[in-house]
Amino acid sequence: MRNAVSITGIGSICAAGNTLDLSMVSMYAGIRNCSPPVLIKSSLDTEYPVFEVKNLSDKLPGSRTVKLAWKALHEALEQAGLSEKELNGKNVGVCIGTTVGCTLNNEAFYRDFKAGIKPDIKPIHDFLSNNPALNISKALDLKGPVSCPVNACASGTDAIGIAASWIRDGICDIAIAGGTDELSRITYLGFISLLISSGTPCRPFDKNRNGLNLGEGAGILILENNKRKRKSLGEICGYGTCSDAYHPTKPHPEGKGLLKALSMAFAQAGISPDKTAFINAHGTSTPDNDRAEGNVIKSFFPSEVPVFSSKSYTGHTLGAAGAIEAVFSLRSLLDGRLPATAGFTDYDEACGIIPTTENIEIDSGYAVSNSLAFGGGNSCLIFRKEG
Repeated sequence: MRNAVSITGIGSICAAGNTLDLSMVSMYAGIRNCSPPVLIKSSLDTEYPVFEVKNLSDKLPGSRTVKLAWKALHEALEQAGLSEKELNGKNVGVCIGTTVGCTLNNEAFYRDFKAGIKPDIKPIHDFLSNNPALNISKALDLKGPVSCPVNACASGTDAIGIAASWIRDGICDIAIAGGTDELSRITYLGFISLLISSGTPCRPFDKNRNGLNLGEGAGILILENNKRKRKSLGEICGYGTCSDAYHPTKPHPEGKGLLKALSMAFAQAGISPDKTAFINAHGTSTPDNDRAEGNVIKSFFPSEVPVFSSKSYTGHTLGAAGAIEAVFSLRSLLDGRLPATAGFTDYDEACGIIPTTENIEIDSGYAVSNSLAFGGGNSCLIFRKEG
């Protein structure tokens, strides 16, 4: 018999708040912390706004990407009633996805090196220790499986889905799962060069949307077979992933990969789409993504299912996005409440959906979180709250 996948702790850090509680307060109040970057310098005439994390503690270990993961992990472990010490030497898995990591933040080092200057070697040490899953597993002396999925914007979602399979199949008793990513100058300039960055705060699914804003952060979940008999917050019921292999950056116009991933997730969960309480959409605010995802949602789900895009408060955190959205999805189920999607005003027939325009109460049921990645990756998770 396969184990159920209980969630006993969740934590996050992003521009909406340095803790999950603070993030939910910001989102329910409709507050967006979107502004020109402080950590990134460029010579562009236009400063494209981003969702930057403020006041990240320097006392946390590792690169900024790893620090973000540790911050979210501490919050999740506290809720799960687990200390770092009691995990030492145990069969605990770690699966944390990322996309950028700190691998693109070494420009200054390489410029100095090419100029014949002997630069500080610290950026290289940071790079070599930047696998967040391995970093945490080694630091806590864990004996379970370790994986760092790198599948663009679906990395965090895939990490949670993989870790859930470890629990179901009895590979480990506890798994630390999620995603983390930091802002990077190369990524910032790269998305601008792709002409998909907005010079104003993003507007998911809005008719006049003109691109995304990048963000940074981390989301972590503690998954268990619950031999500890710890109170469960909820359960991961389904996971699906499928590549449509259509284009390096665009999703398939008909959302074929997303439709397949949703079908896989619901088949694993053993439920029908009409049981869905709400959908946390990928909702990047880019023309192609929102159009494809909107039409899939319209065709796959009953028309009355609420749709929310938390990226309107966090920006697109790349490898961390699916994990942060997973944390928000479960928390909204527990709260019985869903925030408004910031920035939406005008209906777009090409998308065919209207996201939440005010905070709403939601009935108990299942939450769906979508991730659509560059390269054609599509991944979905289904959650239910306990009780």
